[in-house]
Amino acid sequence: MTKAQAPAAQRARGSTHLTARCRDGRTVLDDLHQSGASRLLFPRASGLPMPAVWLNTSGGVTGGDQFTAHFAAAAGAHLSLTSQAAERIYRALPGDPGRVSTTLSIASGARIDWLPQETILFDRSALDRSLRIEMAGDATLLAVETLIFGRAAMGEVVRDLSLHDCIDLRIDGRLAFADRLRLTGDADATLARRFVAAGGGAIASVIFAAPDARRHLDTLRALLPDGAGVSALSDDLLFLRLTAPDGFDLRHAILPILRHLSDGDLPRPWML
Repeated sequence: MTKAQAPAAQRARGSTHLTARCRDGRTVLDDLHQSGASRLLFPRASGLPMPAVWLNTSGGVTGGDQFTAHFAAAAGAHLSLTSQAAERIYRALPGDPGRVSTTLSIASGARIDWLPQETILFDRSALDRSLRIEMAGDATLLAVETLIFGRAAMGEVVRDLSLHDCIDLRIDGRLAFADRLRLTGDADATLARRFVAAGGGAIASVIFAAPDARRHLDTLRALLPDGAGVSALSDDLLFLRLTAPDGFDLRHAILPILRHLSDGDLPRPWML
């Protein structure tokens, strides 16, 4: 007599595809497909940009979950993307990470603001995440990714983590920027190192790509708090990285930076 196998755990799946185009000087929806646990909400707005808010109806990401998204702005369109709430990455079985893959396509003269709220990593979580961007040389990109390693206010400490985070940016088909973050094992001990995060429990990365992006460099340096830096990788590409003790302090630090680079109001979910 053989022992009955345990039933397979349910896994969340979600897929989103959105294309926006310019019509009579306004950005409008061109194509939309969504399935599974992925949903898009469209707040009322006038003029530019067109806002879209991503929602994970499963409530978070755990081992074996898979989410994919593709957002595209056609020539002259301006798309602003955010999430309804912070994404939570929960405990996973060993060797079975949650997978989140996002692609942004930005045509000539178009703009995408990629402004998801924070990603909170809990102890024993596992995440394999990628952000791939293809843009024209005269397009504009503002992108932020924020990682919170446990909630400081709740006394949470991340001792066991598997994180692989990948960002690729191609401009006119050429690889202009690549960032790789791999953090496994005791995240709290690693982040405590002076030249990693100096004890910070929150990290944000910001990319700004646009013609003559370098002109913002001095203003951004004046806005940066301790534990942050900005570099002009070229005349058209800026990269910022910030660390802070917790997510609340990081949001306070990053809001003035995003407001400056967005050249307008941030999505309402970003309001403190």
